[in-house]
Amino acid sequence: MIKKLTIFVLLAAVAAAAGYGYVTQQVTRYVSQPLQLEQPEIFTLSPGTSFNAVLAKMTQNGWIVESDVTSLVRRFHPELTQLKAGTYLLEPGVDLTQALQLLKSGKEHQFAITFVEGSTFKEWREALVEASFLEHEVSGLSEAEIAAKLGIEHEKLEGLLLAETYHYTYGTSDLDILKRAASKLQQVLDSQWQQRQDKLPLKTPYEALILASIIEKETAIESERERVASVFVNRLNKRMRLQTDPTVIYGMGDKYDGNIRKKDLRTHTPYNTYTIFGLPPTPIAMPGEASIAAALNPEKSNYLYFVASGKGGHVFSKSLAEHNRAVRAYLKQLRSNK
Repeated sequence: MIKKLTIFVLLAAVAAAAGYGYVTQQVTRYVSQPLQLEQPEIFTLSPGTSFNAVLAKMTQNGWIVESDVTSLVRRFHPELTQLKAGTYLLEPGVDLTQALQLLKSGKEHQFAITFVEGSTFKEWREALVEASFLEHEVSGLSEAEIAAKLGIEHEKLEGLLLAETYHYTYGTSDLDILKRAASKLQQVLDSQWQQRQDKLPLKTPYEALILASIIEKETAIESERERVASVFVNRLNKRMRLQTDPTVIYGMGDKYDGNIRKKDLRTHTPYNTYTIFGLPPTPIAMPGEASIAAALNPEKSNYLYFVASGKGGHVFSKSLAEHNRAVRAYLKQLRSNK
């Protein structure tokens, strides 16, 4: 009897071990299955979401295949269950274990929004509205109200935000992005202002931003920035009108249809530098760091004019006669390109 009982216990132990081994194998197979992803997918894990709910969501999305051992994952792999809320990017080729390890790591996906140098605040607002996974706090606010929230004394934000790429995680607000852009612009401006040339016709850092924004709109060629800056500085010193088309365009606002006519050059606006002396009242775009540096450290030159060369750059002139010849050459170049 004792012998039979011993055999029974041994058989039961063997069966239990075999059963445990089978279940372990099935759980391992389940957590090792590759996610069925054809492209990168964003997965947001909300606070308070249970581990089983995460598996259920992945199953519902068609990323993993459900198994009879799904409920046992927590027991066999407790190290995979302590997941952190956030928004993650799941890449094709990862398996379920790797996906869960990512959700456990808390390394949220970094989204990015890029503001181009020379863009306007109106364009920034449009980009913020279209940005993925960004909380919207400023959508219903006026520009002046946004400026107040940023602690900026000016009611217009043109030129007061640094154009570059900003990375952010899920839950970041558009106001957070603008605060960072305003802070970085101020850091750049403070540094460049301290290193400025002597005797510039710029009384304040804000005036430097105004000039930098004009330089930004006039040329995208790195090697020309300081020379373009020198033209405007020379004209300011001689009390000549700046006569720069980008300021006219900015002053026209929505009336601008892609062309500037003679009547537009004669129509007065606070920004039309063909009718006003000195700088316009505010920047006309978001300048980059290079344009700010150029405004405060222009090339030493006697140039007073420049016109497009028709070949990608500009021709600089010291006299009106030289400039008129350059304009005629430019017009000839345009005709030959047609």
